[in-house]
Amino acid sequence: MRRELFEPEHEAFRETVRAFIARELVPHTEEWEAAGVVSREAWLAAGAQGLLGFAVDERYGGGGVDDFRFNVVFDEELVAAGVSGFGSPLHNDIIAPYLIALANEEQKQRWLPGFCSGELITAIAMTEPGAGSDLQGIRTTAVRDGDHYVLNGQKTFISNGILADLVIVVARTDPDAGHEGISLLVVERGMPGFERGRNLDKIGQKAQDTAELFFNDVRVPARNLLGEEGKGFIYLMQNLPQERLSIAVAAAATAEKVLELTKQYCRDRTAFGRPIGTFQHIRFELAEMATEVEIGRVFTDRCVQDHVRGELDGEHAAMAKWWLSELNKRVVDRCLQLHGGYGYMTEYPVAKAFLDSRIQTIYGGTTEIMKEIIGRGMGF
Repeated sequence: MRRELFEPEHEAFRETVRAFIARELVPHTEEWEAAGVVSREAWLAAGAQGLLGFAVDERYGGGGVDDFRFNVVFDEELVAAGVSGFGSPLHNDIIAPYLIALANEEQKQRWLPGFCSGELITAIAMTEPGAGSDLQGIRTTAVRDGDHYVLNGQKTFISNGILADLVIVVARTDPDAGHEGISLLVVERGMPGFERGRNLDKIGQKAQDTAELFFNDVRVPARNLLGEEGKGFIYLMQNLPQERLSIAVAAAATAEKVLELTKQYCRDRTAFGRPIGTFQHIRFELAEMATEVEIGRVFTDRCVQDHVRGELDGEHAAMAKWWLSELNKRVVDRCLQLHGGYGYMTEYPVAKAFLDSRIQTIYGGTTEIMKEIIGRGMGF
């Protein structure tokens, strides 16, 4: 079906993004995956190309265009090129809304120019060893002491954790106030007591640095409070729908890409003297996946349209996140099976997609939590 999501300017932007990825990212992918981290030069190159901070005001070096469809184009092209380690979706899709909406003028002047140039790489630290999807279970504390907060706690599974220069830390500023006692503090590289653990060894997304972060009596200036004290949980709930939509976008794009690769493989691969795609069972497998992927694409695009209009609610973002990520998991697994032994070889894109996309049903809120959100929205 013809997509109706994009305007000509988005497709022109797609060509720019595609050329950038081919020139600056693809040639280094294997090197970065072996190192477990993307080079900072790639971030600076993205900033120079204007690919960071689309929605940031031009006064701070951003694109000045608040249109999530540009984010979608960038995310889709990263998937198409098989680049899973460059953390721009986290930077553009997830962190940018916090800084744009919550930072005061002084904070914007300090942080946003570097955010857009690629000099300041960002992360958000929610997950803890004992608190994942349950944000109200966070135990990291920030105690006010004069003009500072004294921050103590531990975070884990933090994407961009090794490279990050700015980390939005979710912490308890009032241990007795429940979800109203959660605040957001921006911790900067080099603050005494802020330490990074090891770069975690994951089964996929090898080039994406993912780390443990430790905060031991870190004195965070009160001027680094993002938004109002005690409003952190509300801010998270406001911004999580875009994060989940971003994951759905990547899931839809991955399913489409892997299905196309598998269709071609089934045309080229022969068994018993004919292409394996001519066997009824395999044709039916492909037909089922093609139908589901098409349905997923239409729903994802509709969610993006609603989001651009400011109409996407948390329940529909949760629907998109769980259903598309589970669909992608199912499609990639079935496509790997159709590749036979070759699907198990890491040099084949289907194997890389199998490893890289497995996290989609987990991060950003697990499938189970997404269903809980939808169920509660139904009044149960």
